[in-house]
Amino acid sequence: MIHLSPAAVSEIRRLKSKQQQQQPNLLFRLAVKVGGCSGWYYDMYFDETVKTGDRTLECEGIQVVIDSESFNYVDGLTIDYSEDLMGGAFRFQNPQANATCGCGNSFAIG
Repeated sequence: MIHLSPAAVSEIRRLKSKQQQQQPNLLFRLAVKVGGCSGWYYDMYFDETVKTGDRTLECEGIQVVIDSESFNYVDGLTIDYSEDLMGGAFRFQNPQANATCGCGNSFAIG
């Protein structure tokens, strides 16, 4: 299970509404990929299809699609959104991560 803060929900809906003008059936996809400063990083984007093995969750009215490989790394993940003088960014709090880097998007497990 993942959690989206009210600010993250608002920002995802805002971004989705901008893209839906061209692609009406968008899903919010969350993935974990190899790379980044600490070994793994979060990737978020809009997608139109659910692939074999994907898991679909509903979080605060948003359909979140997660591939089966990423699902094990995001259990308990909280996604927030905040703005500061440098602009806005999503923030991730993963109880499984034992290390994160300064950018906040990269983490290590194990």
